Amino acid sequence: MHRTVYEIGETADLPAGRRRGDESRAASTGTVPEHTDFIEEWGPVLCRLGCSREQLGQLARAQGAHNDIISVLASCGGCERGGILQALSDELGLQRLDTIDPPRMLLSDDQLLMLLRGNGSHLPVKYLHRDGNVYYLLSTRAIRPGRLQACLRTRPRLAPRMRIVDDRTLRAALIERARPLLSRIAVNGLSEKHPDMSAHIVANAWQGYMVGILMSLLPVGIVLAPMVVLTLVHALATVFFFACVILRFLAAMASGPVKHRAAPPVPEGNVPTYSVLIALYKEANVVPDLLTALDWIVWPREKLEIKLVCEADDHETLTAIRACPLPSHIEVVEVPAIGPRTKPKALSYALPLTSGDFVVLYDAEDWPDPMQLAEAWAKFRECGREVAVLQAPLEISNAPESKVARMFAFEYRALFHGLLPFLARNGFLLPLGGTSNHFRREALEEVGGWDPFNVTEDADLGLRLARFGYRADVLSSPTYEKAPRTVGIWIPQRTRWFKGWAQTWLVHMRHPIRLAGDLGFRSFLMAQVLFGGMLASALLHPVLLATFLVVTIRLQLGMTGERPFPALLAVDMVNVTFGYLAFLLLGWRTLGPGHKRGFWKVVALTPVYWAMMSWAGWRAIWQLWRQPFRWEKTPHENMMTSLASPPAGGSATQQIAGAAALWPMRAAAIAPRR
Repeated sequence: MHRTVYEIGETADLPAGRRRGDESRAASTGTVPEHTDFIEEWGPVLCRLGCSREQLGQLARAQGAHNDIISVLASCGGCERGGILQALSDELGLQRLDTIDPPRMLLSDDQLLMLLRGNGSHLPVKYLHRDGNVYYLLSTRAIRPGRLQACLRTRPRLAPRMRIVDDRTLRAALIERARPLLSRIAVNGLSEKHPDMSAHIVANAWQGYMVGILMSLLPVGIVLAPMVVLTLVHALATVFFFACVILRFLAAMASGPVKHRAAPPVPEGNVPTYSVLIALYKEANVVPDLLTALDWIVWPREKLEIKLVCEADDHETLTAIRACPLPSHIEVVEVPAIGPRTKPKALSYALPLTSGDFVVLYDAEDWPDPMQLAEAWAKFRECGREVAVLQAPLEISNAPESKVARMFAFEYRALFHGLLPFLARNGFLLPLGGTSNHFRREALEEVGGWDPFNVTEDADLGLRLARFGYRADVLSSPTYEKAPRTVGIWIPQRTRWFKGWAQTWLVHMRHPIRLAGDLGFRSFLMAQVLFGGMLASALLHPVLLATFLVVTIRLQLGMTGERPFPALLAVDMVNVTFGYLAFLLLGWRTLGPGHKRGFWKVVALTPVYWAMMSWAGWRAIWQLWRQPFRWEKTPHENMMTSLASPPAGGSATQQIAGAAALWPMRAAAIAPRR
């Protein structure tokens, strides 16, 4: 039976007579020889639908870019899916099945995952019908009418046991059947595969014990020996501050203004399937812009799949998506309201539903450069399999809108054009950004995917990939997004980031010696600076400022007191001054001539911005204790309002053209898509 099933799907040969006269038939139908296989297979079915010869040629050309013939017929041929299915059923002499009861499909978990990923789409699915018989369900996507007819002529006993089903109906039933399995994978996949690397438990026994001792001794020490405690705190702050200062200075010396590279070649021919994942939650207002941005991606549509990943109870966003006509390569994934309500859980739920060799993440408000996938694929081929992830730079489009947005844009410039390229060039681990990460799928699955309990799953995944021996690199094609404009939006977002960095540090420092062995000594030290150092610097910054202020006042009043006061003043001055200088220098080195205007505003706002980071850091520590898995959602706005200001009443095409005019990309990159 396995041989028959395989022949039905892929290899049954057509009779020799059906191969003769291809050129003459192509001439009569107005098609080229490369479409004659399609004519041979689907011609009789299309005749039943009343398609003309001209339509036949158009459908043949359209089908060449898709593997879902039913969707092509429905969109290009003007036929209803039900009518197409009935014509196919009549031509083959097989019965159709319009509804499927998911529990009646006879599938193991492995078979279910294989079918959802698309690896077994040519295989029939066993189905226990209500009449007590077992039938084989044939998906319309997998059927080749000519080949199937040839098979049924030699094996007529198979026909009564087969049913034809619409591919969309079958996939919806498979997803419904797999919902409990996908939920278990999303919530427990990492903790079952690599339990020591999951943030499900915030701190283990010895970490909790050490924190308890510290919290008990600190207030006692402040009462009994305040100067000793103050000196120790300053020593600790100096270590973390100077580690971060040195890292920023080294990155600044190696950085420079962004240089626009030549656009990569347009992907053609035998390219791999690329899966695009976008997690949406309460994002109804950005859906139209998102679909426009995704449509500009330059990648062959038959090799592109896009998953819009939404919470099942987010009815407003789902309604907004369903109000838009979606092409066949875009699918909506509804995530059940279970487990932690986090972005990484939603992504982990959706990953088994993808078939791509490469996976990229975007946020709902993103506008990626149309050639970003092409550049990523070219770099993956160039670097080799040891490079598991590529990070595209994020560009802020609304920096002039507010002081917070200006500082956020400056910080992002320093991070994505200064620090991350420096780390990548020197072979260090990369704390990934939350969007525009391009993964090799096999590496992503090997390390366990995203941690649903970590609220900065990107940074954690970058560290985990490094522990498994993989490297990370960066791209030049940017992704545009908007920065928070107000302190009320910025603080919760930065709180979540700091909380996630603390989670990541605690998880991977459960076994410090093992971590050092996995990363190597250099990257182990870098992990301490990137995750422990950055958070500690934010937490200790107000302590340094307060001490600096108190000591200065005491010295001005002649209250010298104990000997350490002048030394503490000097240490605080050095820490704060060099901390600000390193932050500003790294950002300055990455700015182009057009971005340096108004730099004095950044300098003036830096102390305030660092104070905001300190508040967010202490807020993160409180949440880590009280609400470790709480995901504070950052509201997003339409990108189009930042990219362009089209005239009132302008068409969507005019809006897109106005936006594209502001993008630093070649016209040749857009030509294949417009």
